[in-house]
Amino acid sequence: MRARWLKRRCGDASHSKALRREKPWASYCVAAGDAIDWRMTTYPKSPKEMTRGMMYFPRMLDKIRLHARGELHEDYHENLGAVRAADGVCCNFLRVHYRDLVERVKQGGTDEEILEWCLEKGRRLNEGDLFVWNGFASKLGWRDPVTPRLEQRKREHGISDRDDICTIPDFIDFDEGRIS
Repeated sequence: MRARWLKRRCGDASHSKALRREKPWASYCVAAGDAIDWRMTTYPKSPKEMTRGMMYFPRMLDKIRLHARGELHEDYHENLGAVRAADGVCCNFLRVHYRDLVERVKQGGTDEEILEWCLEKGRRLNEGDLFVWNGFASKLGWRDPVTPRLEQRKREHGISDRDDICTIPDFIDFDEGRIS
């Protein structure tokens, strides 16, 4: 995402790859002779975090909260609640509408309270449901229809050789600086 933002703002972002490895929170470009330091100080939670045993849910809520406060970087906006993106798939799995979830999150409450609301409004999950969801959420991009997109993103970031980044959650954690 940073590379895409830099490319839009500064042209080719490849000149800053070494700097991003050294300081992943910083990206620089030259515009009219001035160095611009762009930092996104707040990333959403990791897709690997859980609420009551459910992976990804805390990240979705975090993105909603950050967006409501105007703190979510524009690179994340395109997939907010998108049916074929993780937010939409998670809401579908819970049988709640994303727009209703956004309204509930804006009312406040902990992740646990909001998940309980989802379970009451949508459907109750059992241990088998959580097993299936977590298996899906943790392996997204590994030998599935999303694999080509993951490989494309790795090429864009110059990390095609990184075999340890084999899922979308791995890539997100790399891109947001949680793993190097």
